[in-house]
Amino acid sequence: MTRATDTARAIPRSFLYTPALSLERVVKAWSYDADVHLIDLEDSVPPQEKDAARTVCRAALEKAPDPRNIAVRVNELGTLAAVHDLAMLAGAAARPGFVVMTMVDSPVEVTLLRDTLASAGAHPQIYVTLETPAAVAAIDAIAEAADGLILGSADLAATLGVEITWAGMLSARQAMAMACARYGTACIDTANYRLAEPAVLAEEIARARELGFHGKATVHPSELDAINAALRPDPEGLRAARRVTEAVRSAAGGIAVLDGNMVGPPFARMARDTVALGDAWARRFGDAEGAGHDGR
Repeated sequence: MTRATDTARAIPRSFLYTPALSLERVVKAWSYDADVHLIDLEDSVPPQEKDAARTVCRAALEKAPDPRNIAVRVNELGTLAAVHDLAMLAGAAARPGFVVMTMVDSPVEVTLLRDTLASAGAHPQIYVTLETPAAVAAIDAIAEAADGLILGSADLAATLGVEITWAGMLSARQAMAMACARYGTACIDTANYRLAEPAVLAEEIARARELGFHGKATVHPSELDAINAALRPDPEGLRAARRVTEAVRSAAGGIAVLDGNMVGPPFARMARDTVALGDAWARRFGDAEGAGHDGR
C-alpha cells in the first residue's frame, strides 16, 4: 500500500452504503454522487437473505460502470457467511476495487483476507471497519496492514455501553487519525445515524476534518452534498497550497512571508501533501482539474 512518503494514493472522500437486498436499489444508488458506492453484505442483510444478497452483489458488480470504485463489505472473518462472501468475490467476473472488513481484532486478519483474495487473482484495497476495543488497542498494526480505516461507531459504542456521541467516540477517532497519518492510510469517519438532524452531520464533518480525517461514510444519499462539499479537495485550497509550496521554494526552503503570514518548511510539507492528495483524488474520482465530479 502507499505510504505518506510515496506517490499519493487516491483516497475517496464519500462512501455511500447500500444493502445488497435488491439489484434495482443497488444500481439506482450509482446515480448519487459518491466517490465509492459500497454494496453491503453484512449488518443490513438479515441472515436468511445472505445467499440472495451475494447473487445481487455479483450481478451489480457486472453492471457497474467502473468496478474499481465499488466496495463490498463482507461478513466477519471466521464465519461461514464470510467464506461464502469471499468465494463469491473470487469467482466474480467483475471485482470491486475495495473490500471492507468488519469486526476485525488484529492485523493478522487483514493479511489473511488480502492473501486469500490474491490467491484468486484479486487485489482490492482493504479497508477495515474499526469497531472493537481490540482493534483500537492494535490500531497501529492494523493501520499499517490495511489501506484504509472506517470508524464503526455503532458496534463500538454498543460494546462500550455508551451513546454514539462525539465525546464517546473521540478517543477512537483520535487514535485513528494518528495511526492513519503515521502509515499513510485512508481515514474515513463513521456514518451519521441521526438523519433527521442535519446539524449533527455538519458538526461531525467539521470536527472530523479538524482531526485529519479524509472522508466520511453515509447510509443516506441526502447527506452526500454536505460530505462532498466539505471533504473533497477544494480548488481554492489547492491553489493556496501551491502558492505556499512556491513561496517556500523561492525562499530556498526557509521561511517566507505570504499574504502577511509566515510560512516555512512544515507549511510547505503540508501544502505538498495537500496538492498530491488532491491531484490523486481528481485523477480517479473527479475531473482533470479536481474542481468537480463527473459521476463516472
